[in-house]
Order: sequence, then structure tokens, then C-alpha cells
Amino acid sequence: MRFLASEEGFLGLPADDVYPAAADARAVIVPFGLEATVSYGGGTAAGPTAILEASHQVELFDEEFWCEPVAGYGVATLAPLLPATPVAAALDQLQGAVGGVLAAGKFPLTLGGEHSLTAGAIRPFVERYPDLAILHFDAHADLRDGYEGEPFSHAAALRRCLDQGDMPLVSLGIRNISAGEIPFLEANSGRIHIHWAKDMRSWNPAEIVEPLVGRPVYLTFDLDGFDASLMAATGTPEPGGMFWDDAMAVIRAAAKVSTIVGADVVELAPKPNLHACDFLAAKLTYKILSYALSK
Repeated sequence: MRFLASEEGFLGLPADDVYPAAADARAVIVPFGLEATVSYGGGTAAGPTAILEASHQVELFDEEFWCEPVAGYGVATLAPLLPATPVAAALDQLQGAVGGVLAAGKFPLTLGGEHSLTAGAIRPFVERYPDLAILHFDAHADLRDGYEGEPFSHAAALRRCLDQGDMPLVSLGIRNISAGEIPFLEANSGRIHIHWAKDMRSWNPAEIVEPLVGRPVYLTFDLDGFDASLMAATGTPEPGGMFWDDAMAVIRAAAKVSTIVGADVVELAPKPNLHACDFLAAKLTYKILSYALSK
């Protein structure tokens, strides 16, 4: 594995004795700017670089943990990968990179790139954890069996994940689903648990995470899960979505009852003069790492 210098990587950490060196870091960031099946706004190829740059402005001290959590677990950043083509080859490539990180005993977090990458990133976890569960934040159900002729489309991301095993899926923030996805959803109602954005004000985080109790969990966060007023720099922004505290409450609850073993943050499409979106994605990434690794 080839790493960026710590000052260039996620959070821009100084090379000193306070923060673990790359070899000792428990978390590894995998930048993967996949952009191959976007169907509305583009720009996800630039997402990982924008998140890395914005992360240098994230305050390391977290008032919830009352410390600098990263000093306890450390983070290293792989040199960005140039996604292969076609999409299936890119997913194989990402599977190898994430699998290498996982085999080294580290926590992989992939920065996207479009959501189709999750079907590749999750494969090493499916192989390692027979009782794996998925925690999914998104505006879209992503349960199509392909889209526009591409079976590995971003619109089929979670369908392709569920093909890999009988794992439970907990999805939050959904407010866009096609009629064609409904038969699959209804046929798998025992393992797919959707918490619709329209019901957000009555969400109970402890109840939402019940299917995750005692399980290893892969967390995938499509940034369009956030309301469009908060996250405009994404390919398909949707109104009526989550805000920061809505998402944090559920991730916090999941970390208490399960073991988050890997994650991805996807679908940032950076836009000029909207650096707040880049910063939000960077801070979200830091919070996910801290909830997972700072119990």
C-alpha cells in the first residue's frame, strides 16, 4: 500500500509523536473517484480530492468525545486510485484495495466517487463477516436491478450489495423510489428496513438500529441523504432530507449496539463557491471514524 504523506492525507495531520504513523494507524482512507454511471449532475470524480482538502480545516478536537479522537486511533490515506473501466473492473479494483486494508487489520473508509462503488468495497466484508449488516443513508433506495443498461449503476448500488448475501439492510432518509423497485422491496421485507424521510420527526434511533444489534456493520453514506439545502453539491439533490443531528443520532446509536467495521462516503460532486459541502463531507467522515473507533 502506498500512502500519502500525513500532511497531505485526511485531516492533514502533522508528522509528530501525537498522531500514529501510517503503519500504526487503525483507519485507512481509500480515495476512489469513480464516475461512470452518473445520470444527472456529474463531478463525483473530484469528490475524494475535495474531501481531503476540506478535511485539513476540520477541528480535531471533538466536544462529544472531549478529546482529539484521531490521536487515539490514527488515520492514513492511500494514494488515490485511478478507477479502471468498465465499472465491473473498477469494482474488482476497489475490492482488492479495500481487502488489502482489511487484511492488514485496519478500518477501511472509501471516499467516492459515485455510489456504485459500494458493491465492490463491501465484498471483503461479506467474505469476512457472515453476519454482516448494512447501515445506509441516502435519498434513494438504490434497489433497481440496473439502470440505463448498466447492472452496476449507482441506482442499483444496494441491490448489488444484497446480491452478495442474506444480510439485513437498514436504510434512512429515503424519499425517492421507483415503481420498479417495489416488488423487490416487498419480496425482501424481512431484511430491508426503510425509514422514510417523511417520517423523520418520529424516528427513534434505538428502534431503528435494532436489526444491527450485535452485528458487524458496513456503513454507506450517500451525501444526497442530506437535505438539498444542506448538501447541494451532489448529482441528484433531493428536498425533504436529513440534517446533521438526524444522521448523527442514528450513527451514534448504531455504534453503541454494533461494531462498525467499514464505511464509505459517496456522491460528493464539488461545486465552485460551495466549499461548505466539501467541509460537511470531511467532518462526516471524521465523525464516522470516531464513532467506529473511539468506543
